[in-house]
Amino acid sequence: MGEFSISHILILTLILLLFFGPSRLPALGQSLGKAIRGFKDGLNEANADAREAKPALDETPNATASAEPVKDAKKEPHS
Repeated sequence: MGEFSISHILILTLILLLFFGPSRLPALGQSLGKAIRGFKDGLNEANADAREAKPALDETPNATASAEPVKDAKKEPHS
C-alpha cells in the first residue's frame, strides 16, 4: 500500500497536468525544488550551529562535580 508503481506515477502526472496545465508544471517543480533545497540548507545550518554550541557547553565546569560532599548529620529527636 505504501509503494508507488509506474501506474500510480502516471495517474498522478495526468491529474497534475489536468489541474495545473502543462505550462505551469515546470514552474511548480522549480519552486518545489527551491523550497526543498532551502529546507535542507536550514537543517544543515541548524545542525552546524548545534555542533558549534555543544563544545562551548562542554567546557563549562560542572557545579555538582566541584561541590563538597554533604556529610550525614545525626538526627536528634526533638523534645
